[in-house]
This record gives sequence, structure tokens and C-alpha cells, in this order.
Amino acid sequence: MSIITPGRTPAPEGLQPLNRDEEALVRSLTRAMCALPRAIDADMVREHRLSLTEYTALMHLSEAPDRQMRMNELAAACEMSFSGMTRVAQRLESEGLIRRVRSTHDARGCNAVLTDAGLARLEAAWPTNLAAVRRHLLDHLTGIDLARLARAMQNVAS
Repeated sequence: MSIITPGRTPAPEGLQPLNRDEEALVRSLTRAMCALPRAIDADMVREHRLSLTEYTALMHLSEAPDRQMRMNELAAACEMSFSGMTRVAQRLESEGLIRRVRSTHDARGCNAVLTDAGLARLEAAWPTNLAAVRRHLLDHLTGIDLARLARAMQNVAS
């Protein structure tokens, strides 16, 4: 069964059905979008009791000016909803990896601030994340123009 032409239904007028290679790409990309984060997450949790989502939040905070970001900006950077980011921040705060403080620019807003303990945990987890990214993704892309692939994926995501 084709993604575009389920069963024997013809493609809508003006649309070309996917060819075999296009279909294979779409199906494998769909599987990879689910499998890759799970695989990296499993390595991170096993080695550091830190989920990929938590690692990503700490990473973004480490790169931010004064190691802090507004919660809504952190949620956007992590591709999460605000409520989802709030739950992640609560877990990180309970472990002393971040603290949440009122914004000095807007008393209604809240900033997540990376603590020294959070930076140390991020630095300790970085080699595991790096190894997982290489093993589960980059090692499978040998010979592919990575700059071109990155541009294509950025275009898809925008």
C-alpha cells in the first residue's frame, strides 16, 4: 500500500504518487523520527538518569546568556509545549540542576537558570550523548553530504 494511493485509489488530480524511492524515504524518515530520540534517550537514562529532553533543556540553558532563558523560550527551543517544559523544569529543579526565578524584565514571566550542579551534570552526560548521536545517527550517514542534508532538514522544519 502506498502512502499517497491507499489500496487502489488513484492520486488526486494534479498530484503524482510517490515513486518507490520517495516512498521508502518517507517511511524510513517516519520510523527514524520515532526511533532516534528513543534510542538516544535510553542511552542517556541508562548512563546518567537524565532523559534526552532534560539534557536538551540543560544544553540550551548552557548556551544562553547568563545561562538563563524565559520558560516559554526554553520550551520553544526544546520543541515542547509550555506545560511540558514546566514539568521538565520541575524535575530539573527538584534535582538542583536549574532554578526558576521571576524575570527582572517582566514580573509575570519566569526564567529557568542553569545551576553549577546542572552545568556539571550536563558536562558529565555530554560524552554519552555524543556517542549515542554518533552510533544511532551519524555512523549511518557515511558518504552523505551532511551540510546539504542539514539544509534540507531545516527547510522541512520551517
